[in-house]
Amino acid sequence: MISFLANRDEGSPWRDAGVAMAWFALGLLLLWGLPELRITWWGSPDAPATVTSVLVLAVGCAAVVLRRILAPVGLLIGTVTLLAGPFWLGRTDLGTLVVFTDLLYCAMVYPSRRAARAIAATFALAIAGVALLSLVMEGSRLAALSLLNLVLVIGVPLLWGTEVRRHRDLAIAERARAEEAARAAARDRDAAIAAERARMARDLHDVVAGRLSAIALQSEAALQPGADPEMVRRVLGTVRASGVAALGEMRTMIGLLRDGDAVDPPTAPARLSELDELVDDARRAGLTVRLDDERAPAAEAPAAVELTGYRIVQESLTNAIKHAPGAAVRVGLATDGPGGPLRITVRNDAATRPLGQAPGARAGTGLAGLAERAAAVGGSITAGPDGDGWTVRAELPFDGSLHETAGGDDHSR
Repeated sequence: MISFLANRDEGSPWRDAGVAMAWFALGLLLLWGLPELRITWWGSPDAPATVTSVLVLAVGCAAVVLRRILAPVGLLIGTVTLLAGPFWLGRTDLGTLVVFTDLLYCAMVYPSRRAARAIAATFALAIAGVALLSLVMEGSRLAALSLLNLVLVIGVPLLWGTEVRRHRDLAIAERARAEEAARAAARDRDAAIAAERARMARDLHDVVAGRLSAIALQSEAALQPGADPEMVRRVLGTVRASGVAALGEMRTMIGLLRDGDAVDPPTAPARLSELDELVDDARRAGLTVRLDDERAPAAEAPAAVELTGYRIVQESLTNAIKHAPGAAVRVGLATDGPGGPLRITVRNDAATRPLGQAPGARAGTGLAGLAERAAAVGGSITAGPDGDGWTVRAELPFDGSLHETAGGDDHSR
């Protein structure tokens, strides 16, 4: 019932006009059908209804049209029609009394909170004043009856309207909170989608760009005029191995992106124990690579840290192939005890062969993506010139716990 009353303002002005006509019809029915249902102040209690009574009822019903748009004005008109009973007609008809209570209720629900409080205070003072006057002039018994009647006629609509208004305000506040929660969820969803797209872009670069760049560079070497057939055969074998590996990793990525009904289960993420294959590929591409693994015995980091370290070494070797062909490269892995941070160092000397012109050799997004990867597991990475060569240094927490990323120069190559 309270919910229905709280939503009574959801209608057109024509609805209030219809309500006014309904109240008028009910008042006429009570005037001529049940004339004894009235309050007689003076005069004959059996006096029939007159045109004046109908006029007062009509004015009160006309005020109902203003009960939403100008509720205080409508209540003022309704109060005048109510006071016309004891001061003009000598009686108060039940229809006029019902219209007044409806206007009083609407005056507590629809206007501003400040206006509603003023109206409630005014009628509370009126009730107290009339009760005090009855007590002085007519005694305690009649004063108690008058107070009871005033509470029923005025107090009940005031309390009911206040309660309905409170429920309506709570509903509005809850609706606003729900809308804000929906907007926050939409923002979180957009942020999650953007983060996932960035992660997929990093994975795509790690899986495809490194191997395809090496394939393009090695193919260019094999296409040089007068190339040694044995070297060409070796290069083509490396190109085939890199292509097959790239296809395998692409298949794994696509399997992860497909729905849960994928037939082929995804493979395990790459780990630092698989660096020998990367080193062999780099050697076949023309680099002289030395791998120094000085990690503590049985020091195996979580899968996310191992994968990040693997990608750092992979991207560093790919950059060396692209930017320093034929150079000597040293890859170093170290930890400070079984639980210490994992330190990765990849340094390459200057190129010993002319730089190739393979497509995508100057993309410049590899190390930037690695910096994002390192930050995701709480680590840091720095890269920059080192004498006549280039050095990449990374530090990853062994347990993958997040902390503030250390600063450094991330020079994408």
